[in-house]
Amino acid sequence: MRRTMRERAPRPWGVPAGRRACYIRQAMPAMKSWTFPASLQPRPEQVPFDLRTVLQSMVMVHTEIPEDAFTATLLGTERVGSGVVIRGDGLVLTIGYLITESRTIWLTTHDGTVVPGHAVGYDQTTGFGLVLPLGPVNAPALERGSSQSLRVGSEAIVIGHGGISHSLNVRVTGRREFAGYWEYLLDDAIFTAPSHPQWGGTALVGQDGRLLGIGSLLVEESVNGDKVDANMFVPIDLLGPILEEMLSLGRPRNAARPWLGLYATEHEGRLVVGGLAQNGPAHRAGVRLGDEVIEVGGRGVAGLADLFRKIWSMGPAGAEIPLTLARGDHTSQVRVHSADRNDYLIKPRHH
Repeated sequence: MRRTMRERAPRPWGVPAGRRACYIRQAMPAMKSWTFPASLQPRPEQVPFDLRTVLQSMVMVHTEIPEDAFTATLLGTERVGSGVVIRGDGLVLTIGYLITESRTIWLTTHDGTVVPGHAVGYDQTTGFGLVLPLGPVNAPALERGSSQSLRVGSEAIVIGHGGISHSLNVRVTGRREFAGYWEYLLDDAIFTAPSHPQWGGTALVGQDGRLLGIGSLLVEESVNGDKVDANMFVPIDLLGPILEEMLSLGRPRNAARPWLGLYATEHEGRLVVGGLAQNGPAHRAGVRLGDEVIEVGGRGVAGLADLFRKIWSMGPAGAEIPLTLARGDHTSQVRVHSADRNDYLIKPRHH
């Protein structure tokens, strides 16, 4: 049975639901069956660039993933989102979870043209994914800007595939680090509101019409004391240093970080294991659901970001990671033989 990102696939071994960072398979409306109110859409006469050309740079990314793929249970076997053309040859930048372990990729342009695509690169650190179309794409390349130009309060536009009706005027609500339970950390993520309901792979476009970020998550933000839904974007500045290596090697050249397959959550000042990747390093080492992570390598941890940084400081993928765990009234120590997360994933076919 095909599972899509719009369905509630089972969570990996007890990962709890939470509002701070919603799961990327969260329910999303069909790509064509909705529209933003006109008052929330950007108006061509109010921006100092050709909005029509920018809209034409967006494509729909539709992927199918094998049932036995490592990410199938969490992310589904059918994934739909957006991507943006960034080069004259039609190279598409999107968010990597849309294309991870994909068996087939279809790209749909603004004029309805559908062409197959091939996943040419995925960076676990940033979350960026690259797709090369395997046919002509009638879409202009969107020029990249610098995400450093964005400050809290800056105005921007979030654009998804589907034209102006799927485009949204937003403001930047935050610039700060973001730690995701799946062993993911950005030092300077961009947060915007109001939220786009089809956030995956959307383009964050500045007032000069240039690309500033790629949509990754739905999160909850505090704005003027109120809780609102917002989107998290990966800053485009992270792409430049790794782009050519992603194209030539499929991933950046630097050594892979140690991965444990340990999904921890912060709860009342404690780091609790809320999920485990089945047969992943932490699971094999004897880590259990409900364990509290106290130390890494004999050093105390203060929060999810600090946990990841201390794990990664122990060496590259394959390094042994000593963890001190609290289990009920007892304290125990385990040594987790870390892995390269990429080794667990189905690789793209060669073209």
